[in-house]
Amino acid sequence: MSVDTGLDVRLSGALGGFGLNVAFTAPASGVTALYGPSGSGKTTVLRAVAGLSRLSGRVAVGDEIWQDDATGRFLKPHRRAVGYVFQEASLFPHLSVRGNLGYGRRRAGERPSGADFDEVVDLLGIAPLVERATARLSGGERQRVAVGRALLTKPKILLMDEPLAALDRASKAEILPYLERLNRERNIPIVYVSHDVAEVARLADRVIAISAGRIGLQGGVEVFESFDVDLTGGRAEAGTVVTARVAGEDAAYQITRLDLAGQTVVIPFAGLAEGREVRLRIRARDVAIALKRPVGISIRNMLDATIVGLEADPDSAFADLHLDVGGVGLRAQLTREAVAELGLRDGMSVVALVKSVSFEPETFT
Repeated sequence: MSVDTGLDVRLSGALGGFGLNVAFTAPASGVTALYGPSGSGKTTVLRAVAGLSRLSGRVAVGDEIWQDDATGRFLKPHRRAVGYVFQEASLFPHLSVRGNLGYGRRRAGERPSGADFDEVVDLLGIAPLVERATARLSGGERQRVAVGRALLTKPKILLMDEPLAALDRASKAEILPYLERLNRERNIPIVYVSHDVAEVARLADRVIAISAGRIGLQGGVEVFESFDVDLTGGRAEAGTVVTARVAGEDAAYQITRLDLAGQTVVIPFAGLAEGREVRLRIRARDVAIALKRPVGISIRNMLDATIVGLEADPDSAFADLHLDVGGVGLRAQLTREAVAELGLRDGMSVVALVKSVSFEPETFT
């Protein structure tokens, strides 16, 4: 279900000694990620939007005002058309999967439109699970059922609070494609809380970085180009998010070849259809620089690039390079010693080297 003007949040105040002051809007569809370190206030914002915690200010979804201190309006949580997915699935243990999903439908009451049972089951691939007891579900399966239950409440907005944080890597890999499909196929705004850069870079259409209860950077996934320690978790996490297209796959070697601005990038086998767009996060620390294409080397990804910016802090061992690869931006983090020995400078043509193994499953779609 869509709303015309999305989410409007303006909140301030203190809870348990923690001060928060945020103001942002989220579009009427797509994923808006609240990103930041643990304890930065992300979950507090989400709970306030849902009405589970109260701060001063205003919360509106489309033409519905859920909180407005200027008029004294504050809707209780059960009166807000919110689908909330917690870090733990929190399914009812005495009910089957079907029973848990049915609870979502009953909570929707007479609320118009929204997804129906069969649509949700198909969307999340849980048809084989509907008669199963919740105790027999894997972590990824439990979260898919929790998402389904939230969708069946027919929400105007879906709030997801670190839904993958409690899962192991295999379970994350299992559920991520379903979350991407949810974003593509359901025209509903999603506010997604996470402190995981790769996860947000893969899923988000818009990023709002929060630190110590305040909003810093916000925008598209390009905010992860920043080396800001407070907002992106340290210099080692800086990088770029680029879009490439599947050019083909080699099952024998379990690799997928992508086209990035006319050049080839090799990643681990992804099982994706030829021609499909893929979003890649390339960390600055995973990019090395050569003056010419090396031979006799195991690195598969060698991209012709031009240096379009070089920042070297004399009080640091590192230098930050901005690279242009056929119109696509990359970042590289090198030692200042390496920059000096190679004679790197703005406008210089170089080769950017990226190991295929640096693309972990959670870093690409």
